[in-house]
Formats: sequence, structure tokens, C-alpha cells
Amino acid sequence: MAPGSLVLLLSILGAPGLGDPGPLEDVVIDRYYIPKICLREVQMGDFIRYHYNGTFKDGKKFDSSYDRGATVAGVVGVGRLITGMDRGLQGMCVNERRHLIVPPHLGYGSIGVAGLIPPDATLYFDVVMLDIWNKKDKLQITTLSKPERCNRTVENSDFVRYHYNGTLLDGTPFDSSYSKDSTYDTYVGTGWLIKGMDQGLLGMCAGEKRSIVIPPFLAYGEKGYGTAIPPQASLVFSVLLVDFHNPKDGIFLEHLEVPESCKRRAVTGDFVRYHYNGTLMDGTLFDSSYSRNHTYDTYIGKGYIIPGMDQGLQGVCMGERRRVVVPPHLAYGENGTGNKIPGSAVLIFDVHIVDFHNPADPVEIETVYRPEGCNVTTRDRDFIRYHYNCSLLDGTKLFSSHDYEKPQEVTLGANKVIEGLNSGLLNMCVGERRVLIIPPHLGHGESGARGVPGSAVLRFEVELISMEEGVPEGYLFIWHGEPPANLYEEMDLNKDGEIPAEEFSTFIKTQVAEGKGRLMPSSDPEKVIADMFRNQDRNQDGKITSEELKLKSDEDQEKIHEEL
Repeated sequence: MAPGSLVLLLSILGAPGLGDPGPLEDVVIDRYYIPKICLREVQMGDFIRYHYNGTFKDGKKFDSSYDRGATVAGVVGVGRLITGMDRGLQGMCVNERRHLIVPPHLGYGSIGVAGLIPPDATLYFDVVMLDIWNKKDKLQITTLSKPERCNRTVENSDFVRYHYNGTLLDGTPFDSSYSKDSTYDTYVGTGWLIKGMDQGLLGMCAGEKRSIVIPPFLAYGEKGYGTAIPPQASLVFSVLLVDFHNPKDGIFLEHLEVPESCKRRAVTGDFVRYHYNGTLMDGTLFDSSYSRNHTYDTYIGKGYIIPGMDQGLQGVCMGERRRVVVPPHLAYGENGTGNKIPGSAVLIFDVHIVDFHNPADPVEIETVYRPEGCNVTTRDRDFIRYHYNCSLLDGTKLFSSHDYEKPQEVTLGANKVIEGLNSGLLNMCVGERRVLIIPPHLGHGESGARGVPGSAVLRFEVELISMEEGVPEGYLFIWHGEPPANLYEEMDLNKDGEIPAEEFSTFIKTQVAEGKGRLMPSSDPEKVIADMFRNQDRNQDGKITSEELKLKSDEDQEKIHEEL
């Protein structure tokens, strides 16, 4: 029998047989397999697709859709099928299997089909229903799961990335994005998709799962598609929306935590240190500064980072936490980057600002307490004692003088402390307390120091405990007036023509005690005096001769003459 011939016969001979119908009999129906879930039953006027084997009572096959390798598609109850089939298919579910016994008067009657079906033949059909639809059908959308938070849903002209499993209505798979290990990426509502998918994706949230049942007239219709989707097939898509955006989108900001006090906000040209977690819209983590235990440090507004983050970090406060949602055209575009950020991916950054500064920033000084009647303040070269607490701007404690037995000691301007701290300690009164904010270029710079991260802004709480007037740079001792005219003779206490270390020390201490001069302030005056003696003992023989003894001012003058 030629392919499709029985279908033609069923159409031509759909009316009851012309011979004597005989005793009134109906179709015998054996529902030998009924699926547990039956969402729909065949009704008059429905379009159906089914497979069948047709045999006589003795088991001899007269036709089979399986042998033709194609399902049968048609409309029920409009006379296109033999009456017995029209009746026997009523009420069937998708995937239901039935044995039908069709008596002659509901089949081909007393005429039969020449060469194929003899007159008055009883027909036996084994049928499996594969698809049911109606021209009045609409898209069937079932939400399987949906995120608690959904700030935005898919609209026409959005670009979507989604995973899907595609099956026929009977569950036969025809395609899957998961098997390709890649999302399906396309625009919605622009004709790039079948109409049913264009409609079925509207209103979805990122992370939402849907089942979308699409009737053939909203899918591939009468032609089907390739060998996988037969003509007039309803399609079932199980869809997971990974992310979506619109080409017109800018960044989206969500302020998660903003400090009550925000004296300053970051602007273009500022150098920002921040921690972040970077995820895709479905929650997949692609990067994290926390995993490296190191902040991400960069200038903003200078093109060193993706445009979306350049924009997203504008206006942040120190300590702020914010979420920055970056569309792909402001991130890594259609190509993505590496193996963790796919093409056209929307990126979400949860950011914690640790600190920021500008290369032009000075030391920021806040006076917490200043004693009344303060007339004497610290100057360059003064020797001071002070207490301090040092921390990062996020509150991380670094160092404290209170952890030691005594205050910190330093000579201002002697390059013994970082430049910003030295500046912040100038013009202080004894008892005064200050908070100093020191940018890294006046602190420990890009490299940092032991315990101090690179490019870190430092916060110092300082209290001046004491101060001693200093001496000019390069001097260990200065006279309050004119030095003695015969300095060597007065220094040579025993008048033996030479001055040993002990004699030198006694003389200097006497001048200090009598208020005639002062030593460079130090926690160890003996060492200062020993350094003075070593400088004067030119040949290092343990004594100073009259030829060796020179005042610092005289030495400086000699150097000038030498240069001239």
C-alpha cells in the first residue's frame, strides 16, 4: 500500500458504509494504558496527532503509521475519519493507549477497500495519542519556581539568556540548551523566536522557571521543523531564565548600607579600595576579593575598570555597601571573559568600600580636645612624647602605643615617622587630642608596610603627652647665647691640654644645668653627648685636641668657603 493511502481512504470513506449496516453495534474501547496525569482529553473539533497499527481479527496488519515513519494528524468529529475512529478517539489523553474494535458499519461497511480491506471487515486498531490542540487554544504558562525578589520582568526588546528543555506534548525530547552547555541568547518580541516563546518569556524574572506549552500555530505549524519536530506539533518548553537586560539599560544601584556620617563621596580621580563578590544574575559566583583576602584597589572614572563599575562606584561613602548591577554592554559585552563570565552576561557586584582618597589629599586634622590657655605648640625638630591608636578606616586596629609601657617618642622633622603623622603632630599643645586621616601618599604608599595594606588610608587618634624644644637639623647641642671666647680652655677642666670623653661630658652637662645651652632632646642624653664627642674626636684617639675642636657653625662656614 502506498504511503498515506489509508489516510486518504479514511478521508474519502469517512461516512458509514453504504451496504447493510447489520445489527447496531458500537466501537469497543479498551483503555489499556491511562497516564496518571491527564491535563486534557480529546473532544470534537480538536486537532490530534497519533500513531496506530491496524489489523484484522486474525492479526494480519493492513496498515500502520509506524511503517510510514510519520504520525497521523487530523481533526476529530468532522467526518474526516471513519466513524469508528472518530468515536474511539474521543476522550483520549496524551500518551494514552487504546485498543479499538470497529464494527464494519462504523468502518468501511459492505464495500471495504479494494485490495486492502474486504467487505464487512471488523477492524482492530492499537492507538497511542501524541498531541491534542484546538484553534481556540492559548499559550499555557505554568510558573514552576520564582525568586522571592523580582525587581524587574522581561519586556519586548529585552535581550534574554535562558536554558531550556524542549519536548513534544508526549514527552519526546527534541532539543536542549543544557546538552550544548550554553544558554540560548536572543531578543524578545523582535521575531527571532517562534511566537509562542516570544509571548511565553514575557513577564519572567531572572531565576524564574516556567513550563510553556505552545500550540502548533504559535510554533512551527504545518511544516514542522527538521526531523525532530513533526508538522502540527505542540511544543513544551521547560525554561530557566538566567538573566536579561535591555540595550538601553544603564547600571542599577541598590544602596544596601550607607553610614550615617558621610562627610565625603568618591569622585572621578579618587583611588578606591573595596571588597566585592561578583555574581551572575542566577547567583553563580564568578569572582570575589574576599577569596584572595585582599581588596581591589583602583582609580575610578579613569577607564581602569569596566565602564559599569566606573559609574557604579561614583558617589560611594567610606564604609558603604552597595549593589551594582551592570548590563553586558557596560561590562564584558557579547564575548564575555575567561570561562566564568559568558557572553552577554549581566553582572552583579556586592561592594563594600574600605576607603578612598585622592592623590592631592592633605592630612585631615580634627581637633577633639585642646587645653585652654595653650600658648606653646610643637614645632619642627621638637622632641615629643605622644600616645596613639592607629586603624584602617573600616575600624581594623593596626597599632597602639597603649600596648607598650610608655608613650611613643620622636623628634619631629627627623624622618622617623610617616610624613602625614609628622604633619599632624605639628602645632599641638601638651594635652591636646586629635584625629588624623592620612592618605597613603603621606603614609605607607602603594606598597604598605608590615601590617599595613598597600594604598591604605590610616586613621590616627593622637594625644600629646610632653614636648621639649628641639635644636636645628644637624645639631646635637646649641648655645642659648654666645659660646665662651676660650671654649677649649674652659672645656679642659684639668688644664692638661687634652679633653677626654669624661671631661667633655662633665662640661656639656654643666652648660645644660646652668641654662647656657641645651642638647638635642632625646630619651638618652648620654648617647647624644657620646655622639658629640665622637664628632669632635676627629682621629678617634679618645681625646679632643684644640686643633680638633670646632663649633658646628664654624664647620658649616668652612664648607661654604670650600664650595666657593
